[in-house]
Amino acid sequence: MKKHTFNILVPCALVLALFSCGKNEAPQQAPRVMPYPVIEISKRSITTFDDFPASIEGKINSAVRPKISGYIQEVLVEEGQEVKQGQTLFKLETQSLNQDAQAAQANVAAAQLEVNKLKPLVEQNIISAVQLESAKARLLQAQSTFNSIGANINYATVKSPVNGVVGSINYREGALVSAQDPMPLTSVSAIAEVYAYFSMNEKAFISFMAEAEGETAEEKLNNMPEVKLRLANGDMYEPTGTIETITGDVNEQTGTITFRAKFPNTSGLLRNGSSGTVLIPKTYTNAILIPAASTFERQGKFFVYKVIKDSLADKAVSVLKTANRYYIIDDGLQAGEVILAKGFNKVTSGSKIQPVKTSMDSIINSFDTVFK
Repeated sequence: MKKHTFNILVPCALVLALFSCGKNEAPQQAPRVMPYPVIEISKRSITTFDDFPASIEGKINSAVRPKISGYIQEVLVEEGQEVKQGQTLFKLETQSLNQDAQAAQANVAAAQLEVNKLKPLVEQNIISAVQLESAKARLLQAQSTFNSIGANINYATVKSPVNGVVGSINYREGALVSAQDPMPLTSVSAIAEVYAYFSMNEKAFISFMAEAEGETAEEKLNNMPEVKLRLANGDMYEPTGTIETITGDVNEQTGTITFRAKFPNTSGLLRNGSSGTVLIPKTYTNAILIPAASTFERQGKFFVYKVIKDSLADKAVSVLKTANRYYIIDDGLQAGEVILAKGFNKVTSGSKIQPVKTSMDSIINSFDTVFK
């Protein structure tokens, strides 16, 4: 009887225990699917800019040097002053030249007297005509010496060769200067228009010329777009410029080709020796654009999360060009596909999301970082 009771109680206890344990466990719930912003890929047209460091020079930039040696007696202009062609800039000391001129003038007078004395003697056949011709030659030589000294006296007044603005004045009163000095007295630059010189490496040059409109080099040059100039402080210079010339050779030392762009400068903001950056525009038509912030990088490659219904799948993309906060994609995405806009740190490939469509512009404006 006891054995039978035990056999009944044991199974009942096991059933009660199992029932009791199951009653304490909470029922499992499916993970919550969170909403994430997504964008639909579309084609757009966008203009980007290739930038090149540039040096600025006046359209005319003339170094002013003395033609003779001498001490500076007067400096008659100030740095930055506008001057006219022929205006006196410097005066050199001429005391020794004046003394030489007086001596030369006396020699001319003596030679002239000699000629005057010999003429009647030749006419009377008293002396040979050769003697008169020799006297005339000495007179010409004396006159030439006098004229040369007179020219040097004039050269002591150093004048501006062009209309323009005076640059740095490298020598002041009392300095001994000559034409062989390493630095000029100053420079005068005509800056109503300025040239911006910039260089392009050979590879970039070939691509640039291949994309330019026209058959001949001249046609391509004439059809080149207007360029912009970014100043040294980062501001954009308001007037646009035009590319005027391209050198015909490659610099052997740098492997680059030099361009020259011309900019108007009526305000005088640009000065000879200034620096800046030339920006050449390039327009992409019907390009695949995505926000740069909607990508992530892995082992040197760019990826996006492609949205397939409510799931994410990582997809490698090829970036052709950066344009401010956009990436121009040349491979990996098609118009109409949907990608995750942001929130990469909270998801992985295969994650389930609740897609919330948003505009690309709203994603661009929601980030403070400027991608360049």
